Amino acid sequence: MSKKKGVSAEEKRNRILQLFYEKKDFFNLKEVEKLGQKEKGVKSQYIKDIVQNLVADGLVDSDKIGTSIYYWSDPRKAINAKKRTRSDIEDKLEEYNKRLKKSKNGLLEAKIGREETTERAALLKRLSELEEEELAVNQEWEKYKHADPKLLETMTGEVKVAKDAVNRWTENIILTKSWCRNKFGIDEKTLDKQFAIPEDFDYI
Repeated sequence: MSKKKGVSAEEKRNRILQLFYEKKDFFNLKEVEKLGQKEKGVKSQYIKDIVQNLVADGLVDSDKIGTSIYYWSDPRKAINAKKRTRSDIEDKLEEYNKRLKKSKNGLLEAKIGREETTERAALLKRLSELEEEELAVNQEWEKYKHADPKLLETMTGEVKVAKDAVNRWTENIILTKSWCRNKFGIDEKTLDKQFAIPEDFDYI
């Protein structure tokens, strides 16, 4: 024999809410627990959480009177809340429909001039070919980037500066060798050997 299926949380919630609607009175929590178990078959240990959830959802009102908290609910409030919710949903639906219609119109406008014709297909093919050519040219340019005229001009200037500097040092060495030869009578080849100066040493 199968076990009897228990009451769902949603059903318990509906039963307690219905209790407030039927009684149309004010109750403290103990009274709600007692009536809920007796008349609606909801165990008292569940009722506190159910009532708090109903209060949180605005379906049951509560207020502290003296040291006790009392609960009550007006069915009209729930009906009005549902009407407001329905109205909000309808407003949102209308807004979404407007946005959808606007998007569809925009899509249709965007398609104008983009119909699949032989001419458009040919132009798209040519565009693809040109993009491939551009990519190939850019890759080729990367190979010869060092031959950029501006870069060559800069390098030429740097070479001239370096050449002038080398020739100044060459001039200084030649003058130093001449001074040593005249002052101390040292042979030029001896000087070259002593200071590791090559035989073909000359201006650039």
